[in-house]
Amino acid sequence: MKYLVFGLLVLCSRAYAQELEAFRIFDAKGKEVSFGKMMSAVSVNQVVLFGEFHDNPISHWMELNVLLQLNKKVKGNQLAVGFEMFELHQEKALEKYVSGKSYKALKDSTELWTNFKTDYKPVLDSAISFGNVPFAANVTRKYASLIFKKGLAALDSLPENEKKWMAPLPFPFDSTLSQYVELINMGKEMHASGMNFALAQAIKDATMGYSIVQQLKKSQMVYFLNGAFHSDYHQGIMWYVQRYAPGTKVGTITTVSQKDVRKLQKEHLNRADFIIVVNETMTSTH
Repeated sequence: MKYLVFGLLVLCSRAYAQELEAFRIFDAKGKEVSFGKMMSAVSVNQVVLFGEFHDNPISHWMELNVLLQLNKKVKGNQLAVGFEMFELHQEKALEKYVSGKSYKALKDSTELWTNFKTDYKPVLDSAISFGNVPFAANVTRKYASLIFKKGLAALDSLPENEKKWMAPLPFPFDSTLSQYVELINMGKEMHASGMNFALAQAIKDATMGYSIVQQLKKSQMVYFLNGAFHSDYHQGIMWYVQRYAPGTKVGTITTVSQKDVRKLQKEHLNRADFIIVVNETMTSTH
């Protein structure tokens, strides 16, 4: 009898453990892969885009581990590490931090994200310790906001010295890309200009893509952290990288949330080269 009870406890604990799995990794076609296989595939690219959930601890833990593995292939300053979380006008503050200034000085001189210290600082500090080149990449947010409120033409009146904080104007834009179509429709639902909503996103994507291409001229590889929407379905940043530098090899990783992590849901197929499926009960970092 005791063996029967023990056996049932083992079976129950295994089932419970399956329910509590934190994540699994799949390729674009839905085949489960190991972390090592994912890294072997993405590390052959010139650019690696990691699409994260900003408040997801698995995303941030995986971002750090991807960085550690990339540093086994690309050494020192030949690997540049870019962040959506730093805007172009914050580049000098970031450079000062990299050169040895204090975290307090960085915090006082930039608008750091709420979860920067816990979620992005470990990646930044690791990149610095490896001798990588961290860089800011995003458009100064007030300009994206300006487009949303007044349209693209509002940028025409900006002084030339302010236009350096964004991709060269006019930047290319394809309103038929599914990610932008979604934003156009969302904008209409908010009783706002759907096109302006999409263009406000596009200038972020364009600026980050342009920044990556400029950095790639000085580096062997660029590893970039961004919200998943900015690179899902090989659009957004990736579209702009390949527009500004045709033929650039770009690999994408993204994050999705599911109740059951053991099988990739159909809606997430082809979302990226590799999809990290995180248990939807995962706690958030902020």
